[in-house]
Amino acid sequence: MNQITDFNIKDKRVFIRADLNVPISSGKISSKNRIQASLPTIKYALKSGAKVMITSHLGRPKEGHFNEEYSLAPIANYLSQILDKEISVIKDWTIKDFTVGSGEIVVLENCRFNVGEKDNDVELSKVYANLADIFVMDAFGTAHRKQSSTYGIAEFCPQVCAGMLFASELEALDKVMASPKSPMVAIVGGSKLSTKLTILDSLSDKVDQLILGGGISNTFLKAQGYDIGMSLCEDDFIPSAKNIIKKLESRGATLPIVTDVVCGKKFDRHEVAVVKNIKNLDSDDMIFDLGPTSMIPITEKIKQANTIFWNGPIGVFEFKQFAEGTKTLVHAVANSMAFSLAGGGDTIAAIEAYGMEKNISYVSTAGGAFLEFVEGKKLPAIEILEKRAS
Repeated sequence: MNQITDFNIKDKRVFIRADLNVPISSGKISSKNRIQASLPTIKYALKSGAKVMITSHLGRPKEGHFNEEYSLAPIANYLSQILDKEISVIKDWTIKDFTVGSGEIVVLENCRFNVGEKDNDVELSKVYANLADIFVMDAFGTAHRKQSSTYGIAEFCPQVCAGMLFASELEALDKVMASPKSPMVAIVGGSKLSTKLTILDSLSDKVDQLILGGGISNTFLKAQGYDIGMSLCEDDFIPSAKNIIKKLESRGATLPIVTDVVCGKKFDRHEVAVVKNIKNLDSDDMIFDLGPTSMIPITEKIKQANTIFWNGPIGVFEFKQFAEGTKTLVHAVANSMAFSLAGGGDTIAAIEAYGMEKNISYVSTAGGAFLEFVEGKKLPAIEILEKRAS
């Protein structure tokens, strides 16, 4: 696909679709990661003398109705501060005339206020395209959505390309999924195996070691014949877990042997944590973390890895007494010499909780698109960028 650096964008109208969907409360942004990740493309366009327009979705507002709660104004204010530029927020930008000077930037109000955005309305897409000379898709987090601002505009805009963030996300994913350097370790956590089954199936064809956490781990433990008490588990997916185990074994890949776990009797912030041998659980025990002995071979496998994929914490790290497994995992990945790719909200939260975000090779800003790519699905935004490049 074309890159933004492939074009002479001086004095051109450049429409950037970014992913600025950040948490905002009372007008204050609590996490600026996605904005920071979008800055290289924005700064490049401004430095190149382009007439920059940038838009994003924020939350899930009702189309056709302006709602201040979902306004991009706080984001525009933040961008204004860090770029040292006055930035206007353009409301009703699909019907209002506005101008942008070379080397200047405007924020186009939340694209999900526009009727037809989510349905990829053809006429709306054409309106978007008529605003620009070049469309830059930089919102990898929405690459799995076939909407007017992520797909439709790219069908009609004169020139189309990927932004720097979009390209870097693809490059990182390609290193892990298309050409991983062995040994490869995949870490997948989460409460439900059903939501990660296709990801695990895809990864089981590539990895040398599969490390599991959370409710997913419990389902696999039960599939291996362990009594897991009252732990979160999806009995209907035990056959699926057994199939993945067989696939791993057929390739010489492995699951770590769990020897001890951290248990409680109820899911509660004040519940007492007890370390138990996996073979000695009571009928009312609930597994909330992997035990310290179980983590020793896991950290050793991570130390030996050349490629690490990580999506999901090991335990209930939000509760301090059940966080040690995840803490150990974060430090192991951060200290590894491997190329490490981490993605998913809980994963990023765990990495940030221990201040290790700068020690991970690549932390993806994407959510659903990240997971769908790993599953092997073709993402609409990638398809249209490739189509237009040809």
